[in-house]
Amino acid sequence: MALEIERRFLVSGAGWRRHIRWQASLCQGYLVAGADGLTLRVRRSGGQAWLTLKAIPAGEVAGLTRLEFDYPIPLADADQLLDLAASRLEKQRFGLDLDGGDWVVDVFAGDNAPLVVAEVELTSPEAPLQLPPWCVRELTGRHELSNAALARRPLQQWTPEQRQQLLAGLQGVDSENPKKS
Repeated sequence: MALEIERRFLVSGAGWRRHIRWQASLCQGYLVAGADGLTLRVRRSGGQAWLTLKAIPAGEVAGLTRLEFDYPIPLADADQLLDLAASRLEKQRFGLDLDGGDWVVDVFAGDNAPLVVAEVELTSPEAPLQLPPWCVRELTGRHELSNAALARRPLQQWTPEQRQQLLAGLQGVDSENPKKS
């Protein structure tokens, strides 16, 4: 069984950039994105593509742990599925050299800019985690900030008050010294 254990954080500043190991441009479309946590996504990055099914395990509450089934598919199939997707998003993904799990930072493009989110995949829900100072707010379990939700309702469609509440204080956080100004 493929189990994804992931925590997500709002990122401030550019302190994470010194940890970059690799980067990729991602385009992903959602064929299914149910309120029950079931998503069927097609993702394309360069010359590769995948079809991914995610679901909340029976008896679990949405948030930290999900089932994830990821299958490589031909690029032509991905392009056709992306054309069928009701909602899409694009982002730059950066793999980082941090300890404590597999870290990536997603820099969202288009109507989801200027959102920057760090994700870390853990080996267990109880795994200890040392947060870097540029991770300023935990987003784990915030359904309106899932990739599927952001594809359906991008940040630029939020009210100014909702955007301001999410992004408040980010400009006042120094990535090396997380004290707010």
